Amino acid sequence: MLHSHLLDAARAISDEVVALRRAIHAEPELGLHTPRTRDKVRAALADLPLTWREGPSTTGMVATLQGGSPGRHVLLRGDMDALPMPEETGLPFASQIQGAMHACGHDAHTAMLAGAARVLAARQAELQGTVSFMFQPGEEGHHGARFMLDDGLIGGEGFGPLPDAAFALHVMPNARHGLVAGRAGPLMAAADQFEIMVTGAGGHASMPHQTHDPVPVACEIVLGIQTLVTRQFNAHDPVVVTVARIEGGTAHNVIADFATLKGTMRTLSPRHRAKLHAALDQLAKGIAAAHGLSAEVRIIEGFPVTICDAKAVAFGERVTEGLLGPGAWQTLPAPIMGAEDFSYVLEMVPGAMFFLGVAEDGADWNSCCGIHSPRMMVDEAVLPRGTALLAGLAEEFLASGF
Repeated sequence: MLHSHLLDAARAISDEVVALRRAIHAEPELGLHTPRTRDKVRAALADLPLTWREGPSTTGMVATLQGGSPGRHVLLRGDMDALPMPEETGLPFASQIQGAMHACGHDAHTAMLAGAARVLAARQAELQGTVSFMFQPGEEGHHGARFMLDDGLIGGEGFGPLPDAAFALHVMPNARHGLVAGRAGPLMAAADQFEIMVTGAGGHASMPHQTHDPVPVACEIVLGIQTLVTRQFNAHDPVVVTVARIEGGTAHNVIADFATLKGTMRTLSPRHRAKLHAALDQLAKGIAAAHGLSAEVRIIEGFPVTICDAKAVAFGERVTEGLLGPGAWQTLPAPIMGAEDFSYVLEMVPGAMFFLGVAEDGADWNSCCGIHSPRMMVDEAVLPRGTALLAGLAEEFLASGF
């Protein structure tokens, strides 16, 4: 296999990868602008023969490695931003930034991608084509991948050809040590927010007949949403709608003028996503009108469905088992209803995202804290496997395609 020595090469630089991960972890940054993280990556890779591109919208960057001969073009992506939450791990390199933590593993993603760049740069002469390394901020709800696409950092209309394939890894702290998992088709859901304002006419709580009370109408909308999901959508193409907040009124004896509902919508197909948006608007306005009130529905679009190309997933399985051995791969039986903005890349480029188990070796991984937990941990002994896998995906694709 072309990548038979990549795992040894990744292990040889594991100290560098771990050091970069810890440096990023200690200084987490939020949103579309992560300049300290960008500078750490640039410094770590400054000696490599890479061409760098940055855009105006974010501190994201794409580093390109030209192989020794022309050929295909493959993209590898790692995200760089953290979450607005405290850290409770007690690690010696825990976050030094109050209210910010790398609780989704982006520090590890970035470090493994930097490691893959170093491993592949050492084999530059043997590479047949081009590898792009996408260091992306703003994954945590900020649409960083879309901004980088719009800035032309990856290619597209007016910016040159897009890559021929794209891959990303995401760590899972509550999955078996070193396991790689994926699936063809929908891997993660589209995630949209909604806000519904029910407007009536307030007054004294002892005389509701002289008002148009929005609170019971809002409650009826909540119940109506449950029926909407189970009776208008095929259970084999799942839809999840959660009303996470309901608010109205100012005092125990005052009927409010309005009540608001806020929540999330998760869908696994573009068709159901569009249908749900329209159905929610119709439902809320119809229930409100039936009671003589009005409702306005605002939908804040999040990430699209993360859809993995079947050939790319089969390719990823072959590379994983060739590099890490039999049993290293697991096909997921069902999608995950979380969301991921690598979906923007996969809308334009065939490819896949894979999960990498980073529970401590031998641990009861079912009991490990999951992503977005203030106590989320990464077993750094897994990082060479992720580094080698990213490098192997790139090298094998350049050599043979899907």
